Amino acid sequence: MAEGLAHALRGEKVEAFSAGSEPAGQVSSRAIEVMQELGIDISSQRSKHVDEFQGQEFDYVITLCEGAREACPYYPAKIKNLHFGLPDPGAAAGEREETLELFRQVRDRLRDLILELFP
Repeated sequence: MAEGLAHALRGEKVEAFSAGSEPAGQVSSRAIEVMQELGIDISSQRSKHVDEFQGQEFDYVITLCEGAREACPYYPAKIKNLHFGLPDPGAAAGEREETLELFRQVRDRLRDLILELFP
């Protein structure tokens, strides 16, 4: 969701990539659904492993979920490393509407963070 939001909201200013330490290979259908509510299509995205970006240079490395900071590869000190401890909506259990609500909350928090970090 973060990658899709960054492209949609700040695509002219930001080149964004997303990855995880345990990617599922596909984007969650619930993530696709809640992003579509904002008119953002992330259905063509795929979940990627952080190792796919080894050796690539970044200005920022932003970790989002608890445990991600520890699992993220080391990046040089010149890179701004930020962490925002958001819940992992993909790990949520419960009824469809409950999990959709968590996806919406995380989506909205991500949107706010992107707008704040990249005005």
